[in-house]
Amino acid sequence: MRHFGHVSPAVRAGLFHQEPCTFDAASPARVLAAALGATLYSPATRPSLADAVFKQVGRGVVSMVLCLEDSIDDGEVTAAEENLVAQFAAIDARAGRDGDPPLLFIRVREPGQITDLVKRLGPAVRLLSGFVLPKFTERRGGPFLEALAEAESCPETAAVLDGRPLYAMPVLESPELLHLETRAETLAGIARFVAAHRERILALRLGVTDFCSAYGLRRSPDMTAYDVQIVAHVIADVVNVLGRADGTGFTITGPVWEYFRLQERMFKPQLRRSPFMEGRADELRTALIEHDLDGLLREIELDRANGLLGKTCIHPSHVQPVHALSVVSHEEYSDARDILRPERNGGGVMRSAYTNKMNEVKPHRAWAERTLQRAEVFGVAKADVGFVELLAAGLAG
Repeated sequence: MRHFGHVSPAVRAGLFHQEPCTFDAASPARVLAAALGATLYSPATRPSLADAVFKQVGRGVVSMVLCLEDSIDDGEVTAAEENLVAQFAAIDARAGRDGDPPLLFIRVREPGQITDLVKRLGPAVRLLSGFVLPKFTERRGGPFLEALAEAESCPETAAVLDGRPLYAMPVLESPELLHLETRAETLAGIARFVAAHRERILALRLGVTDFCSAYGLRRSPDMTAYDVQIVAHVIADVVNVLGRADGTGFTITGPVWEYFRLQERMFKPQLRRSPFMEGRADELRTALIEHDLDGLLREIELDRANGLLGKTCIHPSHVQPVHALSVVSHEEYSDARDILRPERNGGGVMRSAYTNKMNEVKPHRAWAERTLQRAEVFGVAKADVGFVELLAAGLAG
């Protein structure tokens, strides 16, 4: 699979200076962590889940989470597990014939579900990339990781996986992480735990909805997570401790955007007209505003500015905006390549090739390395291609 893989090769060739790479579930963890993109969540109770998975692949989705936790009622868990096993078998039967499924993860409630589900999936476990672990802390993490190791070591499962690991994606959403008096200790504990299990942790996910719930808050479609100060402070602290660029950090994904239908708008639209002035682009701008996606676009930009990569999504309309804004611009790519040239290992300052900024080799090196990692999986746009063209192509498929 690849980002923008649902777009024709001819269209991709017109968009990209460097096309996104191909990857699969057996690719290196560093590639998969960066490539998650817009991870689409779906409740495991959906009777047509297999159909939905292949449909979303055709819309550019490369990672999905099938949820047994907050998205379903407590009384539906048993039925949801049965449906999940049946749907995995259906996906397995169609894989290859109907295309390749995306990276698939299961969000569980309790550690015991991991070992139980892996056994029940049988040969279809080959389609599973790992598990999403809710309300993760150092104390809660141990049993989940032990269950994951036990499930993976089962001879039948090991034979199917053929050396490929099952990854964990912890969700940071517990009240201990939110509350000021316990945050530092909780973060330190999480850092110790994930560092000790680095080979198992694919990415860390932020559960901002649970953060808001602890204080009875809910942001409107006019506001991003960063406008809710109590949430913004937690995100900053998580990145501070767990997102460092010194080799100790992890990929941290952006919070969910909850809105996908028209709401009464209190504030003026946040999308400037200037990027949308040619051809039918203004129609695209209007559609984004009508579906409350202008706030999403602003939040995606703030995610990246604050060190987050990828995003939790609960609606297909959110996928292409996330992916279009994840593509590296030609200007970013040019700066990153200049900074990382071998002859500049000793440092120094230079004017950018675009002659509009200073590139300082040592301070900007970590940014350049991360930019080229993003370029590998999302591609590099041509010099005259911007977000509007990428989004329009992604939506057209």
